[in-house]
Amino acid sequence: MSGSHTDGGRHAVVVGAGIAGLAAAHRLLEHGARVTVLEASDRVGGKLLPGEIAGARVDLGAESLLARRPEAVGLARAVGLADRLQPPATASAALWTRGALRPMPKGHVMGVPGTAAALAGVLSDEGLARIGRDAELPPTEIGDDVAIGEHVAARFGREVVDRLVEPLLGGVYAGDAYRISMRSAVPQLFEAARAHATLTEAVRAVQARTAAAQQAGPVFTGVAGGVGTLPLAVADSLRSRGVRILTGAPVTELRREADDGWRLVAGGEVLHADAVVVAVPAPAAAHLLRAEAPDAAAELSAVEYASMALITLAYRRDEARLPEGSGFLVPPVEGRSIKASTFASRKWGWIAEENPDLAVVRTSVGRHGETEILHRDDDELVELSRHDLKAATGLDAAPVAARVTRWDDGLPQYPVGHHARVARVRAHLSGLSGLAVCGAAYDGVGVPACIASAYAAADQIQGDLRAVQQLTAHPVQSLHGGAGE
Repeated sequence: MSGSHTDGGRHAVVVGAGIAGLAAAHRLLEHGARVTVLEASDRVGGKLLPGEIAGARVDLGAESLLARRPEAVGLARAVGLADRLQPPATASAALWTRGALRPMPKGHVMGVPGTAAALAGVLSDEGLARIGRDAELPPTEIGDDVAIGEHVAARFGREVVDRLVEPLLGGVYAGDAYRISMRSAVPQLFEAARAHATLTEAVRAVQARTAAAQQAGPVFTGVAGGVGTLPLAVADSLRSRGVRILTGAPVTELRREADDGWRLVAGGEVLHADAVVVAVPAPAAAHLLRAEAPDAAAELSAVEYASMALITLAYRRDEARLPEGSGFLVPPVEGRSIKASTFASRKWGWIAEENPDLAVVRTSVGRHGETEILHRDDDELVELSRHDLKAATGLDAAPVAARVTRWDDGLPQYPVGHHARVARVRAHLSGLSGLAVCGAAYDGVGVPACIASAYAAADQIQGDLRAVQQLTAHPVQSLHGGAGE
């Protein structure tokens, strides 16, 4: 028996050692708890995964952090990574659309423009003219939620959605803009759209508010050595402060005890805790909560996920002539195999400095409901990526190394009504003291959103509901960190 809640000190168990679970453990330590972290897989970090190709250190999962939220940057600094935070060396991405690589437009909110001129060159003349008719349309009743693609198409025409909103949202969620919740995915625009008669006015209101905030510095940052080193650093910090982190320890049982504590079975070990934070994907959370919170489990079982794959290619630098910029996004209407590409050694200065003779390029494939391409073997995915890279950039050299990283069911989907589902989950759990949930399935899929969710869960365990109530009402927008996220 381990970690009895009667043996001195409040004991909290975190289920899941992705960045959300590790952040929750970090926060619980600050609250003075004794903490155990249980992870089913053989490593910590979840979708933040450091790796290498041709001897070069790279990220094989998420590669950037939203720097204009405090959570991820703050956690990185707290665990000793302050001197390794680096903004992109270039942030000028492109769109591969209408037969050419075109500069990524500015003056939009997640692809929704404040003026038609902002999308000149990306849209046809007819598409640009359609944006201008927004002012002539009667106000649209949005209600409690709406699909962002549907709303934008109704106000501005489908071309805006298909050519810009879709690739940007697809880079974040690997989803379908015509299904994705505006309230959950672009909350600032949702609130503004409810308050203004036209979508143009709503976009400009968001832009004005952003300008007034006058946030300095880069929008995104990376970590020298890879964003995947962040969870490793957090785990090292936790262990140095007495936290027990068990990998290869899937939790098979979570039950309430007579004295309001919790009993967990993990890897053949029985643990007792005063509090539990469940920081695993929705299907795993549903399985764990079925016995004690069947209504919450049913809601979580309905959360859908998208799968994707990242293809990382290494070239001799003198053979890899690439366009300027950090990479490009690909609208699905183009019918290409890849949905994005990042010129990683150009985007991240630390990769270029460590590997001056190499050029590293990432591509991504796979969207929600698009499973056929992911059934192809690794060699086929590499060849599809090379084919599209050649068509987009002219790159025809043979890579010196290639690797494929598959993220099966990696990205939760936020369809219309997602915010209401999250609120119902938390309402169903509210009667179970000492239990909270967090992670990408709730309040935002980006790293800062996952950390914010984790902190709110840890605070909730302490009886402070302010942060979780704020997140439920106002999810964290997850932006696209440049091509190929």
